[in-house]
Formats: sequence, structure tokens, C-alpha cells
Amino acid sequence: MKNKIAIFLLISFILFSTHIFSQTVDEIISKNIETKGGLQKLKSIKSMKMTGKVFTGGFEMSMTLWAKRPNKSRMETVFQDQKTVQAYDGEKAWQINPFMGSNEPQEIKGLQAEDLKEKADFDGPLIDYKKKGHKVEFMGKEDLEGTEVYKLKVTMKSGRVVYIYLDTDSCIELKQSTTLNYQGTEYLVETIFGDYKEVDGIMVPHFIETKLNGQTQARIIIEKVEFNIEIDDSLFKMPAKEK
Repeated sequence: MKNKIAIFLLISFILFSTHIFSQTVDEIISKNIETKGGLQKLKSIKSMKMTGKVFTGGFEMSMTLWAKRPNKSRMETVFQDQKTVQAYDGEKAWQINPFMGSNEPQEIKGLQAEDLKEKADFDGPLIDYKKKGHKVEFMGKEDLEGTEVYKLKVTMKSGRVVYIYLDTDSCIELKQSTTLNYQGTEYLVETIFGDYKEVDGIMVPHFIETKLNGQTQARIIIEKVEFNIEIDDSLFKMPAKEK
């Protein structure tokens, strides 16, 4: 009898805990959305253009990023008059990379294409995560270089796992991390966000740092952000190859 009571109490505790964590996740995400400007304001943004600079390997490049709801994106970088493009048109990922020996557009497939597709989500993975088929779990609190953060585990619809770290006071994103497997080798990819500034009522990070296995690969400084500008869908389409 005592064993049955103990098992009943254990099951009740697990179910109750699951309910509490579900509430916690939704409350954290709700505060995150409010801090960034509110759901109505965020949903009113239909397009975005960012310009800035990328610092990598001791070099500086100009950068322009276009994004359009619901899932189109294009990023261009220019170095020594050579333009590199990475884009997703809502169905296909592609690139132009002269530093790989060709100025011809090339379709991207596999892991890199899936990564570009997920990053092209205009609202990011947290907003409407259930409708998108993602799963979000509360993993507790951690210390992130002296700042207390909530750690959320996001299992994307694709199966990829991304960890998002949110400041416990504002619930704004400070870091994302994921592990990628490329040709049998695992890589820890981290993205750090900082220098948040308000643009038309929306909080936008103006500093982004990317790390690979703990080593900084690039730092991005955003200089200008524009919302709801006219962007033709053709900008995101892969051009036809020259014959």
C-alpha cells in the first residue's frame, strides 16, 4: 500500500512539474516578446534591412542583410570588391562565393541549407513555436559571464536542438548555441547578442559575435536598421547561371 502511495505521489509530482515548466516557458517567452516591442508591433514588421560591418580574421567587410516575412533572407558581404551572397527564397537556399573559385550562383543543400532555412524565419523560433512544430523546454538558470540567464532548449521541427539563453530580468536573448555534425565531426556554434538599441519601438541587437568551438570567428557591428521597406521577391531568387 505504501509503495502504491509513493508511486502515485511521484507520478503526481512529475505531472505537476511538467505543468509548472510549461507555464514557465510560456511566461518567459511572453516577457521576451514584450521586451522586444510586443507581439502586435513585431508582427507589424513585414520587411527589414540591416547594414553594417563584419570583422573576421583581421579583415573588415561591409555587410547588408535583407529579410522579408515570412521566411525570405539575403545577406551580402563585400571584401576587396568581391561580393559574397547567401540567400533563402522561401524554398531554396543558394549562394555566390567568388572565394571558392566561381561567381556563378550555386544551390546549397544539406545541413547548411537547413540552417539558412531556419534562420530565415522572420519571427525567430520562439514566437508561435507550437504552430511551427518546435518544442521548447525550460532547463533552469545559469550564469553567463556574470549575468543570470534562463536556459531554454528548443527542439526545432527538423530535429535540430538549439539552446537559447535569456537575461532573467528582461528575458531578452543574450546567446544561442547549437551543435552541428559535419562529415562526422561535431562543432559547437555559438552566437552572442549585445548592444541592444530601440529602432521604431523594436529592440534590436547591434553587436553579434559568432564562435566555433569557443573561438571567435566573426564580429558584426550593425550600423543601420530599416523596417517595412519595399523589397521585391526577386532579390531572394537565385539568378540563372550564365551560359
